[in-house]
Amino acid sequence: MAKSGPRKKLPKEVAVINADNCTGCEACLEVCPVDCISKVPGQTIKVLQSFCEIDVERCVGCEVCVHVPTKKTDPYELTVCPWNAIEMVPTVLVAQVVAQKGGPPEYMADNWDRLVGTAQRMAELASAT
Repeated sequence: MAKSGPRKKLPKEVAVINADNCTGCEACLEVCPVDCISKVPGQTIKVLQSFCEIDVERCVGCEVCVHVPTKKTDPYELTVCPWNAIEMVPTVLVAQVVAQKGGPPEYMADNWDRLVGTAQRMAELASAT
């Protein structure tokens, strides 16, 4: 279970999922150590495929959803997402990226404040420090 309450410090980068590339396979959901990834079911008849979404406010920037940590000398990187749908974004730019992350337009419009508003507050905090 993830901790609640104010964060001690902002991460330099947070993960963002491009909904247009995500297939909803849940590989990232299984490895997230802070449970900040959730599955969003298909919204309408037009969108039968579900996708995953990251709560950027809870993301700690560990990168485990992007690749499995290995030794720096290891030439092989084990990726978690088979579709390259997840990218690490500098916290100061997270609001811009979340606003353009793709997905059903109706879903983005209905959840704009929760998705982009939260990211905007994080970006403002990051730029102030």
